[in-house]
Amino acid sequence: MAKEFSRGQRVAEQIRRELAELIRLEVKDPRVGFISLTEVEVTPDYAHAKVYFTSMHGEEGLDEILAGLRRASGFLRRELGRRVRIHTTPELHFQYDKSLEQGSRLSRLIDEAVREDEARHDPKED
Repeated sequence: MAKEFSRGQRVAEQIRRELAELIRLEVKDPRVGFISLTEVEVTPDYAHAKVYFTSMHGEEGLDEILAGLRRASGFLRRELGRRVRIHTTPELHFQYDKSLEQGSRLSRLIDEAVREDEARHDPKED
């Protein structure tokens, strides 16, 4: 059975796609260069959108990236209003998404624990 998505989820995904394209092709600020948008959460009244992003450089230069995104937010919002047909174009709030880094760190810890466990229970010693 196909998963059903609410209108809000569809709008959030469309906003994510449009913003990613706008940032990639239209924003000339070098501070915003190497980011990926991971998720957008839109309030029920579409007045605000939290835009989560990651950077290829991790948290390095995060303040500069946020400054660049905030500076471009008026332009992005205006262009978004032209591309997405909703009654209110949301105010954009950019937030760094740490989940990928945390997931990677947890994965490394699990791998390390498995290796240590295997080393302790080496069948060659039995």
